[in-house]
Amino acid sequence: MDLEGGCFCGSIRYRITKDSYPSGNCHCTMCRRTSAAAYVSWIVVPTKDFNYIQGEPETLQSSSHGTRYFCRTCGTPVACVLTEHPDVIDVTICSLDDPAQYPPQNDFYTDTRLSWV
Repeated sequence: MDLEGGCFCGSIRYRITKDSYPSGNCHCTMCRRTSAAAYVSWIVVPTKDFNYIQGEPETLQSSSHGTRYFCRTCGTPVACVLTEHPDVIDVTICSLDDPAQYPPQNDFYTDTRLSWV
């Protein structure tokens, strides 16, 4: 069974070939600033298992480390591809239709985690 998800307004929809994928909360400053949240929860998917089935996201090269993908209509952050790992796409867990299926397994960049998290 495949996983599906998309943005808040429905302009962007994607499908992931269901399998067991690693997941985690990223506390880096870049994730916090581009999402306006304390951290972002990601599922790490091989690019071969991911495809957009409706709409095309806007891109933002947020740093030399990667490109972020978001809905140009509602602004929902959908994904990120890191320069050093072009064979995987990090997908925001909360953009999945059923995010409860993928609780984050780890925390990353905890040295920059906000003290109140």
